[in-house]
Amino acid sequence: METIVSTPAVFLDESYELGQIVLNSDVYAHYINTRAFLEQDEEAQLLIKQFIQKKEDYEEVERFGKYHPDYSRLTKEIRSVKREVDQNETIATFKKAEKELEQLLNDISAEIAGMISSTIKVPTGNPFFDQMSCGGGCGSGGSCGCS
Repeated sequence: METIVSTPAVFLDESYELGQIVLNSDVYAHYINTRAFLEQDEEAQLLIKQFIQKKEDYEEVERFGKYHPDYSRLTKEIRSVKREVDQNETIATFKKAEKELEQLLNDISAEIAGMISSTIKVPTGNPFFDQMSCGGGCGSGGSCGCS
């Protein structure tokens, strides 16, 4: 592995270049397009607003748990609205594009961290799955059996 020696100015220039590469990527373009489509989809926006309102109502009631008189009703309602949100094609497409962009950024972060040291912890999403798959997030330097 080669040692990276860089001045702050060079580091900033290279960081900017990497950012531009991400901004010019197909993954980012797809994310931007799906986000714009989501923002223009009135049905999807209505579902999102309904979900946010139900979530706020649920959080208020959740403080008291099952002892609150509206707990069961709100629990069913939030699950129903969440199901509608998850089944909306526009929202699902956006979530998929968002995950793809997140994966690209996670891969870049892991690659940069790996160039510096194999023991650097890199958050790559869900810590439970990172530990199971050793996808670069365990930070144990290989002692867990990952390579």
